[in-house]
Amino acid sequence: MDHPTWAEGDLAEGLGGTHGEGLEEVFSAAHTLRVRLFTPVSGATTGKNLRKRVTPDDSPTLKGVSALQIGTHEIDAVLFDAGGIFVIPDPNVLAPLLSYYGASSELSAYHRAHFWAMAAKSAAQSGESDWSAYNLAYVESVGVPAHDRAEAARALDRSRSAYIWRWPLQDSVQALRGLYDRGVPIGVVSNASGQIEDILSRSGVCQVGPGAGVPVRIVVDSFLVGVAKPDPRIFDFGLAALTDIDRSRVAYVGDSVTMDIAGARNAGLVPVLLDPYDDHAGSDFYRVRSLLELLA
Repeated sequence: MDHPTWAEGDLAEGLGGTHGEGLEEVFSAAHTLRVRLFTPVSGATTGKNLRKRVTPDDSPTLKGVSALQIGTHEIDAVLFDAGGIFVIPDPNVLAPLLSYYGASSELSAYHRAHFWAMAAKSAAQSGESDWSAYNLAYVESVGVPAHDRAEAARALDRSRSAYIWRWPLQDSVQALRGLYDRGVPIGVVSNASGQIEDILSRSGVCQVGPGAGVPVRIVVDSFLVGVAKPDPRIFDFGLAALTDIDRSRVAYVGDSVTMDIAGARNAGLVPVLLDPYDDHAGSDFYRVRSLLELLA
């Protein structure tokens, strides 16, 4: 995720004041390496054709045959970002905060706001620590009047915490379950602040090995491994769970152009952007409106 310093990182001032969706700029080699691996008893890649999404532009869309195919790329495994892919900032927390400034109280508006704000952040080519474009676009999207947007954006910025990235996207969880049921190797590589594995588990999304959520092979937390997207080295930790698969046949799905698309490309993976509202029409990378398109 452009996602990800606020997206998964703890940007609260009391926890260090770092800004960004997944603490994407935290490079903390002092932390203990904590990467969990799970090897399923059966992991043969299966699946069926991916539906081609018709768009009004010439950017590539999912299509093809074989296990999974994205454009001309045959895919044997999929790694995912966490923030913006499986969880977003909890509207039950942010709606009361921003409705004070005139924002909508409709929870669905906060889903739209995240992706609109991520697109704005990418368009501004903001660094990971600069969430000013995200903040302003987010409060505008949820309906804060123009005269109150600057103050609402400040309130949004000050409220950032990794622990409110906990509202699960149910269609994404359904798609993850579908991939697992088909035997497609799956895992998570996330810019975070040490909390993302617990949040994904508590939210019923996934965990390494058996549990209430979808079993995945690995969950990589940037804070714990000491390297973060867009640095391509972080993907090596995820690929450690896919040693029998060439990286050119691994897709990475994220919600940030600057962090996820750029990072995955530089790592030799096939990048895919979750773009539910076609905010990136005409782009030169693959996009899906929902992760369920991976199963079509």
